[in-house]
Amino acid sequence: MPINSLSSAPYLSRYCWLLSIIAVWVLIASYSTNTHAEANISNKTLRVGTYSCPPFVMIDDENSYQGLSFLLWNNIATNLNLNYSVQVLPLKELLDGVANGSLDIGLSCISITPEREEILDFSHSFYETNLAIAVKQKSHWQTFSHIIFNKKLLQILAIIVITAATVGGIYYLLEHRVNRKLYSMKSPLARLVEGFILGLLFITKGPFNYYEFKTLTGRVITVLLAVVTTLFIASITAVLASSFTLGLINSDIKSPNDLDNVITGAKQSSTASNFLTNHSISHKTYPTVAAMLVALNNGEINALVDDDAILRYQIKKAKSQGDYQRLQVLPYQFEKQNYGIVLGENSPYDEIINRELLQFRKSNQWKKALTEYFKIK
Repeated sequence: MPINSLSSAPYLSRYCWLLSIIAVWVLIASYSTNTHAEANISNKTLRVGTYSCPPFVMIDDENSYQGLSFLLWNNIATNLNLNYSVQVLPLKELLDGVANGSLDIGLSCISITPEREEILDFSHSFYETNLAIAVKQKSHWQTFSHIIFNKKLLQILAIIVITAATVGGIYYLLEHRVNRKLYSMKSPLARLVEGFILGLLFITKGPFNYYEFKTLTGRVITVLLAVVTTLFIASITAVLASSFTLGLINSDIKSPNDLDNVITGAKQSSTASNFLTNHSISHKTYPTVAAMLVALNNGEINALVDDDAILRYQIKKAKSQGDYQRLQVLPYQFEKQNYGIVLGENSPYDEIINRELLQFRKSNQWKKALTEYFKIK
């Protein structure tokens, strides 16, 4: 072994020993900090703000708090030996309360957003959903009227009539003097009607037998139109099917792009209201989702925007009780939402709460609760 290596060995050994001491002190300090935070949180009665948001927060007449958010929070509180009191507040007042320190925790179906994180902290996400649109289905008469007077349908019918008249007129000029099989009526007007019917049948059922026509020009046109009418029939069928389906599904609202032309509702201070405002869509605001559903059912608004999971749960539950039978959530989803527990900025409790939250999200109890509340998942 070289002399330099031998002489540097004691220094290397002391260096490693020093690093080990530092690592131990870091672990002790980290443990002490966590233990101190847990001790502080255990010795304090935390002030929890909430609001009703089924199925995440449900408040009964005896002020008992149930739902997914409180299932999660009660598990965290039990594991950390926490004491807490609950105060029911509107969303804006809840967020302001946590921001100014009059509340320690905000708990409900509260979305994590960059704007809110400027003045607040959040736990890790405990549920993910999207924004969605709810509308009221039309009555049978409204559906029938929508189909009959649908602009697309009327345009298609006009195209069919004009095309049938054109094709029928061409064949009439070529065949009516020589083809008694296709034109058997005696009067010219009746033969014109026969020509129109022939054109209508041609473009709706497809080309006739080549030998039905007597003139060479008529036969050539038949061959050329065979390809055109095949494509024409396929296109008309697709457009009609789409038009009828939209009429039967519900309304002309299919996505947020259609909300400009209707009266829309959203909850006050919600991410849905912010989304509509950011996209310059005027809307009415309501204090709760329940109030919005009443307004939609009564025809005060044509559509409402809120979190998909909440809308589906509340409408499904109402329908099971015989209410809101014509309300439905459209399949289009947008703007992902992540729910978290609201904490004050630089809260000393975020790490220990996050640890318990992530642990509980893996549990069978949480998965079972999700299944019970959301049968569609």
